[in-house]
Amino acid sequence: MANCVRSLIWLLILIFVSFFVASFCSSFYIILLPLTVCFGDLKPVTNFLLQGLQFPHYCATRVKSGGSSQTGYLHI
Repeated sequence: MANCVRSLIWLLILIFVSFFVASFCSSFYIILLPLTVCFGDLKPVTNFLLQGLQFPHYCATRVKSGGSSQTGYLHI
């Protein structure tokens, strides 16, 4: 029962939050990624934006696994 509730919570986060986060991050990621060639200090920023882009995948993985903590956190 707890897995179903956690999956439902992650599904709601996937639908109502993660796509907005990913779309917000994508525009800045596309703009800043070519600039990392010249400005290496932007690399942590683009890595953070990439995590935002991958947030829907992370949420979908959590929905599938029942929200268990065994899948770990999103690492790059």
